Amino acid sequence: MPRPWDAIGMDIPPVLRRPADRRDTSGRMATMSNSYAQPIFRTADLSEGLRIVEQLLAIADLRDLEVDFDARVSSADVLTALLEVLPRASWFGEEGTGDSSEGDDPWAHLPVRLRGFGQPPEKVQPFLNAVGGSPATVRWDFMGWPEAPEIGLGVGGARGAFVTLCMHVRDLELEEPAPDHTVFVHVKEIEAERAPWLAAQVGLSVIGDLVMAPD
Repeated sequence: MPRPWDAIGMDIPPVLRRPADRRDTSGRMATMSNSYAQPIFRTADLSEGLRIVEQLLAIADLRDLEVDFDARVSSADVLTALLEVLPRASWFGEEGTGDSSEGDDPWAHLPVRLRGFGQPPEKVQPFLNAVGGSPATVRWDFMGWPEAPEIGLGVGGARGAFVTLCMHVRDLELEEPAPDHTVFVHVKEIEAERAPWLAAQVGLSVIGDLVMAPD
């Protein structure tokens, strides 16, 4: 059975990509408020994390699908590889100096925080290949979650419809390095009960607290 357009990073029809006019001038998707996220799966096997992401995307409304990337980079080789994948990525030096908006040289300001917003899903696998063991996140952003009548919820809208895979880190802010990878589901704060419901749809349960996600 074909996967849902291989939405974790393979061939997806252009019609499913988010329109550019919904992004701000940095290329980032415009949002009205932060989502809330809850971890549902942790593994040392990245392919298993991607498998759970794929299962979650299979029940989502994937119209306007796009992907956001975030990484902490300390290696010049990794930085070079990531900028080949995301040549227009924004970055800032983690030691308080250097910024892409100033036209600075990122190699001169390592370690850096590098981000790419509003990217097509085809970028996922190249990003994973490039980032290596660096702490990083991949966030899939789409139209909405399905209705959950068992818990009294209708369709979940785009402001609370994301899936994030954290690699080599336990948190969404990339502050807790780890040897494993964690999958988070995002929901609206007022629909917190949707997170354990989503976990149950893929045979899992929540494994941590609901937290406000970075914008």
